[in-house]
Amino acid sequence: MNDETNPIFFPITFPQFNEEEIALLQQCLSSGWVTQGPMVAKFEELVAKLQSVEYALATTSCTAALHMAIAALGVGPGDEVIVPAFTWVTSAHCAEYMGATVVFVDVDPFTYNIDVAALESAITPQTRAIVAVHLFGLAADMNEITDIANRHDISVVEDAACALGTEYKGKPVGGLGDIGCFSFHPRKVVTTGEGGMVTTNNEAIAQTVQSLRNHGATGIEANVEEPFGPWTMTTFNKLGFNLRLSDIQAAVGVAQLGKFQVLLAGRRGVAKHYSHLLSESEELSVPLPENSQGHSFQSYVIRVLTGGRQRRNDIMSALQKIGAQTRPGTHAVHRLGYYREKYSLEESAFPNAAMCEDTTITLPLFPSMTESQVESIAAELKRALEATR
Repeated sequence: MNDETNPIFFPITFPQFNEEEIALLQQCLSSGWVTQGPMVAKFEELVAKLQSVEYALATTSCTAALHMAIAALGVGPGDEVIVPAFTWVTSAHCAEYMGATVVFVDVDPFTYNIDVAALESAITPQTRAIVAVHLFGLAADMNEITDIANRHDISVVEDAACALGTEYKGKPVGGLGDIGCFSFHPRKVVTTGEGGMVTTNNEAIAQTVQSLRNHGATGIEANVEEPFGPWTMTTFNKLGFNLRLSDIQAAVGVAQLGKFQVLLAGRRGVAKHYSHLLSESEELSVPLPENSQGHSFQSYVIRVLTGGRQRRNDIMSALQKIGAQTRPGTHAVHRLGYYREKYSLEESAFPNAAMCEDTTITLPLFPSMTESQVESIAAELKRALEATR
């Protein structure tokens, strides 16, 4: 949105790369093994350890991870999948890919995660899964969600796209439900450019995802001998995809995970400084300690409490003039054309989601931000609040 008269001084994110990524990329390229191989295996091992799960399977994106998660659960036509109404679109797309019906539930406007008080009433005999989104890096209320899911014998998919390093009551996300799905997009704590990961503690689910990402390959049949080598005996008993991560991308991921704690601490430090500067404003809702435990701060999202969409947009315009990139928090998915038209949805059906889309602002945040940069953005934000009263 910035033009030549408004250069970007404060990008919304800025990935942190150095010689460590270059060294591992060179090692990968020199090896000649650039498709899914030893670097991917190492990347998976590191993510599994970080998130305290038995299995981690790398893939091309979190969208692919979500798609395979729903497929691995056997969800299909006639089934329903519950999704928060305020999230990125692929939280819902994954159900549509498999021919299932999306059922939206409104969100808590202070955490931006699914409103557990409204969740159980959305469950029907056709409900097969709940997509629990840890939005912006703050964990959803997994105790309540899994309790509800267990009572109704339905599965829980954690959309942890924003949540590498996020904890819920001291436990890493990604292994709290049946399946976790992570993203390594450039706006995430760790990036591989594009990339994703499926995590689970369920061996059968892991085997299914392993097959689905590799064209549906199902291994070598037992007691079969063939003189020309094992490659001729591989079976394909599933309809799969080609969703494998490359070793080139995984090399970047391995290097990034080597400095993960530094990256995470940097983000949390910037977020803490923003909150210190902005928390006294009666016109903003900001992440505060009581609703930020375990937050990894993939994004720092505030909400303008009065004035609606127009005031929010005016404030974003003011920030743009000092070169600060901003974005709305994310989408109220039920308002987007595909879902609005397919399901004949009204904005009023999920008022918190609609309000959050209209009034949230994602502020610039990256580990190397200085205190003076944060202070400049906060000062301009306060000026814009005053100018738009």
